[in-house]
Amino acid sequence: MIAPDVGIRPVGPGELPALLALMADHAAFERGQASAQASQLSRALFESPARLFVWVAGDGADLLGYAAASREFSAWQGGEHLHMDCLFVSAAARDRGLGARLAQAVIAFAAAEGLAQVQWQTPAWNRDAVRFYERLGAVGTDKMGFSLACGEARAA
Repeated sequence: MIAPDVGIRPVGPGELPALLALMADHAAFERGQASAQASQLSRALFESPARLFVWVAGDGADLLGYAAASREFSAWQGGEHLHMDCLFVSAAARDRGLGARLAQAVIAFAAAEGLAQVQWQTPAWNRDAVRFYERLGAVGTDKMGFSLACGEARAA
């Protein structure tokens, strides 16, 4: 069921508290914890040049979902691509086509910026997301994601 009444748009400065709440829900869904603060997001989103791009699915004042992306450089490919860091729709708003519309906003932005590719990752256990991305035409990879706090690095 497509939700044409719900607008997809870039996030506005006044929507950061609602965005942070969605991010917390997203992190909890993925068994993690969000630590972003409004001031950090504001700088990344609204100072020039922007480091982060966020689109929201909004139903009036309510945010139902979001997608976040940033430009990255691939040494192997010798060029930039758009890395979609997050795509999330709240549980109550799922199965309305909002995830696909958010993904299309990200893809359209990448194309308008002259980028040939959008890349992202999802937890392997999230089979619903994997099926969704495959329906979009995306191709999965076998790479694992890693993270390491800079103060925790030790000799290998």
